[in-house]
Amino acid sequence: MSTLSELLAAHTDLPGGAVDHLQRLVSEWQLLADISFADVLLWVPAAPPARILCVAQCRPTTAPTVIPMDKVGAVVDDDEHPEVARCFDSGAVERSAGRPGVEEGEYVPVADAVPVRVRGRVVGVLPRESAPVSRRPPSLLEAAYRESAAQFGDMIAEGTFPTAAEPGDVNSSPRVGDGFIRLDTAGIVTYASPNAVSAYHRMGLTTDLAGHDLAASTRALVTDPFDGDEIAAHIGAAVRDAGGRRMEIDARGATVLLRTLALRRADRPLGAVVLVRDVTEVKRRDRALLSKDATIREIHHRVKNNLQTVAALLRLQARRTQNGEARTALQESERRVTSIALVHDVLSNSVDEVVDLDEVVDRLLPVMADVGSVSADVGVRRDGALGRFPAERATPLVMVLTELIQNSLEHGFASGVSG
Repeated sequence: MSTLSELLAAHTDLPGGAVDHLQRLVSEWQLLADISFADVLLWVPAAPPARILCVAQCRPTTAPTVIPMDKVGAVVDDDEHPEVARCFDSGAVERSAGRPGVEEGEYVPVADAVPVRVRGRVVGVLPRESAPVSRRPPSLLEAAYRESAAQFGDMIAEGTFPTAAEPGDVNSSPRVGDGFIRLDTAGIVTYASPNAVSAYHRMGLTTDLAGHDLAASTRALVTDPFDGDEIAAHIGAAVRDAGGRRMEIDARGATVLLRTLALRRADRPLGAVVLVRDVTEVKRRDRALLSKDATIREIHHRVKNNLQTVAALLRLQARRTQNGEARTALQESERRVTSIALVHDVLSNSVDEVVDLDEVVDRLLPVMADVGSVSADVGVRRDGALGRFPAERATPLVMVLTELIQNSLEHGFASGVSG
């Protein structure tokens, strides 16, 4: 399947700034689909005779999909998607009225097509299509989601969403279903999803979030007061329409990812959306793995040091002994211990239990030449690559290579012959 960039390059003449904006919009794809309870597509102008081209598609995780087939790459004319064509022509949000469903008491909710505007120019259209729902009153969660979805749609039509890349301290981002909080223009929580409340309870909050100042409540929970002030300032900035941010919060043994998204209409701030994700257990496992890896590397380091000490003692004893056979035996033992020590040295600097055999051999050859009884000026060159091996295979392989190379050093040439 072609990527968004490839489709835009092949079928449109959009400038680089518009392409960058569409890339940022698609990066917010799942957020828009989930809070809209709808399938979201992105249509752009196509070269004649076709009129419009679908370059991206996202299905919601909060509702059933109504577009099971992949639309990306589809090229259609005005008659097949009239609401998209009207949106391109009018430059305004096009809404279609709800219509009765198959069963009595059901209806298809309002579907809309939102113009994607960049510097005053409509460069795409974003339709949102949702499944039939019952006429029952929406839950508080549904109402909060849909209200925010409508406001994000207005911001897309104005060209104010998405903004440039947000600064952030974490690589991952919370999703809508992880925890959703809606703030008014004063920073007061008007709605908090059950998952968001649970995340804050994990951090030590003993009351409900609704009706409270989120910045002040978060500041009081954060372990480090300086971090608390910084996080509260970022939440306040989002409420004032000063951009969003991704943050990581540590509070009383819990770790929570938090992302703020400013809401606005024209020049008037409308509050903010805050996404929350409890990653306490994920962080705990990460720390356990890091601790385990560090322990294993430290063990390899200490084994290497001990083996080097043994090799030094063997070398010292070989120099002191007067017996030729004993000296040869001690030198061979030193060589073998040194080769094993080199394996552990590589493992002590590795993040996994894998050994680069080429590195070990290249470091081992000078040592072997020093301790070996070479009767002539013999050089050793390695051609090709041996590759990487698990630790349990690397050690015996290094031992075998050590013996083979040493035998070649000693017996590969006649006396007085170099090579």
